[in-house]
Amino acid sequence: MTVPAFAEFKTTAKSAFLIDYDSGAEIVAKEADTLMPPSSMLKLMTLAVLFDEIKAGRISLDERINVSENADYQNPLWYPASKICLVTGQQITVRDAILGLIVLSGGDASVVVAEKIAGSEIKFTENMTRKARAIGMPMSTFGNASGLPNDNNMMTSRELATLAYHLISDYPDLYPMFATKRFEFNEYKTDWCRDWGRTHTVNYNKLLFIMPGADGLKTGHTDKGGYGMVASAKVGGRRLIGIINGFKGKGHDALASEMKKLLTYGFTTTVSRVFYHAGDDVVAVPVWYGRKDTVMATVDKTFAITANKDTGLGGIRVMARYNDPVAAPVNVGDDVGEIVAEQNGKIIARGKLVAREHVGKIQFLARAWKNIMVMIFGK
Repeated sequence: MTVPAFAEFKTTAKSAFLIDYDSGAEIVAKEADTLMPPSSMLKLMTLAVLFDEIKAGRISLDERINVSENADYQNPLWYPASKICLVTGQQITVRDAILGLIVLSGGDASVVVAEKIAGSEIKFTENMTRKARAIGMPMSTFGNASGLPNDNNMMTSRELATLAYHLISDYPDLYPMFATKRFEFNEYKTDWCRDWGRTHTVNYNKLLFIMPGADGLKTGHTDKGGYGMVASAKVGGRRLIGIINGFKGKGHDALASEMKKLLTYGFTTTVSRVFYHAGDDVVAVPVWYGRKDTVMATVDKTFAITANKDTGLGGIRVMARYNDPVAAPVNVGDDVGEIVAEQNGKIIARGKLVAREHVGKIQFLARAWKNIMVMIFGK
C-alpha cells in the first residue's frame, strides 16, 4: 500500500525516506527520487550480489578468497578510506569479507568480493546493475564496488529502501550479520595493520547502540556528500526502513541520532496492521473445467495497511475480488483476482490474489459432460 507521505517530519538531510516494511506505505519522503552519491551505502549492492552467490551454493561462507594488489592497504586508494587492512597475496574467508564490509565498511573487501565473482571490479559493476534492475531499481548506476567517489555512483533514497527490503526479505539467514556491533579481524599480516585493527573494530552504524530493535544496515560518508545511512528497526513486531542522505551533521553519532529521530517519528505517528502474509489462505476461487471445483488463492506478498495514528485503522473492510470462475489449468502463482481494503467507503489499498496450488484441466469427455450438466441443471 502506498499513501501520501506525511509532511510534518523535519530534517536537515538533503534526502530522507521512511517506509513501513509490511505495507510499503511511505511515511516520510523528502527528495526520495533524487539521484545522489550513495558513498559506502553502495556496498549494500555489493553484498546483495555476493549473497546471491552464497544462496545459489556457488560460494560458501568458509571459502577463502584471494587479495590482489588492488585491495592492498598500501594502494594509495585506501589510504584515506575505510578498510579492513589487507595485503596482496593473503586470503580471507567470505565470512570475514562480509563482516569487514558491514562493520568496518571495508572498501578493500568489496574489491576482493568483486574480483572473486566477476574477475575485475569494473566487470562486477555490470553484475550490480543487473541485480538492481531485477529487484526494481531502474535509476541506480555503479562505477565501483566500494562507493568511493565516482561519477557513475548514483542512487536514490527510494531505491536504497528497495535494496534494504530485498536484503531483509530474501536473505533471512544472512541478514542478521548486519546487526554485528563489533568485528575483530584476526588475520592481519603486518604490524601496521595490527595497530590499525586494534582501533577499528566497532560498527560505524551507531544506531545499533542507541535504538532498541535496530538491526542494520549501512552508513556512508564523503566530505562532499555528507553522511548517509540505510537503517531498519523492528519494534513491537513492526519493521520500518529509513534512509538518510546528504546529512551534514558532525560524525556518525549525530547521523545515528537523526536516524533514530526519523524511525521514532514513524513508530509514534503511524499504526500498521497485517491482514495476510504470502501463502495464507484468503479465498477459494471457483474453477471452470478444473480437476477441482476451486483453487485456493493467497496474496503475492504481505498485505498490510499503514495509517496516521490519529486516523487509525477502524472501519476497514477487506474484500476479495475475482472473475467467476477461473479457467483451468491454473498454475501456482497465476493471477486469479485482487484483494482490496476500504475505509469509510474509499479504497485505501489493493493487491494481487494468486493461486496457491495447481489445478489441472479435465479431459474432453469430462468437459462435454460438464457442459451437459450445466445446460440441464445449471451447474
